[in-house]
Amino acid sequence: MSSTKDFIIEQLKKEISGFQVKIEEQSVGRVLKIFDGIALVSGLSEAMMSEILTFKTSRGEVSGVALNLEENQVGAIIFGDYTAIKEGDEVLATKRILEVPVGEALIGRVVDPLGEPLDGQGKITASKFYPIEKIAPGVITRDPVKEPVQTGIKAIDAMIPIGRGQRELIIGDRQLGKTALAIDTIINQKGQNMKCIYVAIGQKESKVSNIVSKLKEAGALKYTTVVLAGAASSASLLYISPYSGCAMAEYFLDKGEDVLIIYDDLSKHAVSYREISLLLRRPPGREAYPGDVFYLHSRLLERSCKLNKEYGGGSITALPIIETQAGDLSAYIPTNVISITDGQIFLEPDLFYKGNRPAVNAGLSVSRVGSSAQIKAMKKVAGRMRLEAAQYRELAAFAQFGSDLDIETKNKLNRGQRLYEIFKQDQYQPLAVAKQVLIYYALTNGFLDDVPVKRVREFEANLYQYADLHDEVLKLINTRKALDEEIEKLIKTLLADYKLTLDYLLK
Repeated sequence: MSSTKDFIIEQLKKEISGFQVKIEEQSVGRVLKIFDGIALVSGLSEAMMSEILTFKTSRGEVSGVALNLEENQVGAIIFGDYTAIKEGDEVLATKRILEVPVGEALIGRVVDPLGEPLDGQGKITASKFYPIEKIAPGVITRDPVKEPVQTGIKAIDAMIPIGRGQRELIIGDRQLGKTALAIDTIINQKGQNMKCIYVAIGQKESKVSNIVSKLKEAGALKYTTVVLAGAASSASLLYISPYSGCAMAEYFLDKGEDVLIIYDDLSKHAVSYREISLLLRRPPGREAYPGDVFYLHSRLLERSCKLNKEYGGGSITALPIIETQAGDLSAYIPTNVISITDGQIFLEPDLFYKGNRPAVNAGLSVSRVGSSAQIKAMKKVAGRMRLEAAQYRELAAFAQFGSDLDIETKNKLNRGQRLYEIFKQDQYQPLAVAKQVLIYYALTNGFLDDVPVKRVREFEANLYQYADLHDEVLKLINTRKALDEEIEKLIKTLLADYKLTLDYLLK
């Protein structure tokens, strides 16, 4: 009996000697106020900006993020159901900055801004997480923008070329085809070694569903991630959605890959930030936007870049979309984003309603990267295209008031009419760059001068079919990316032979 007693005592001594208390320090606060997806919290004196906070409620845990760091309280935005949170509820600081899952697992999926799946295709298992806010790469790490992003849209590839690593704004009134341009660009990246991310900010979920269906139909969803913060989502999710999409893009950038990201649209993003800011009692400025609204978009778009080979050589090309009111480019948010980006594609209502779709205004649209983002073949045939398009519109307006025009003006008007016919393009039908070079060569070298304006599109469509049957020329343009004497000779022969087979067009 005594031996058993001694054994028990010995065991207890061992347990006591090896006993260690692990004290985990945790910052705990209490909810002071809760309203419209915003919580004011006391007691979190060591909270960091964008730190994830956990709200303990009677219905379970709800997550949020610290956004306002004040002397006596923290202003937080709530991502979950804020109606479950009550005054006095406990709030825990996690010491983790807001991050989202990234990686190959997100390709082909529709997710919310927190990386949670919305497409009903099961859970996403990501091996890595990236913070949604990150300092943009410095100047030393960057390369000049000189490789093209082929949009497949004739008017853009010829007049307003976009390069890998560029930030090109798409701007115009509602219902003019801004999203259509972006989706066509994604579809045209098939086989171009480009990952795509489409961030839908405040869009109707039915519209995004149609876009996903079109991408799937075109085989583009295989290299695309859709980040959706729908019209019914909270202002908090709308606010973080573009940053989440950018973080997902940066994963591929760090791997040395090329990414195209669409922000559709940043007008709604600015409105969501204004809503959050006013609720957090930040002082309003012009048009009730807070003073730091410029920084909102500049710190996002600055993360798009082309890295040099020492840093992997990857790129993020951004196509932000801004909606204007009655074509007012001088409004607060449009002017902000115009000054941040490397050019803009302006869609004009007058052109749209005249049937010129996409309704790209050649005069007000610009790419500050210019022809360095074009292949040599396109540069040669489209060098003066933008100037000619702008001149035609001016001359056409002038010609309405008189019939006595000199021969040079008539020739410019005739060439301009055919040019605008070529610019017309159906939605979801991007065109390969070799075929664009072919039709522009035909235009600039007079092969279209005797074709009636009403038959130009018919001439064009049949030309592509004819070129596919005699595809040596297209293959050479794609391979050499330039127009040497041999290719020009082959193009002229192909166009002359084609016209002989289509004499009826000239009658």
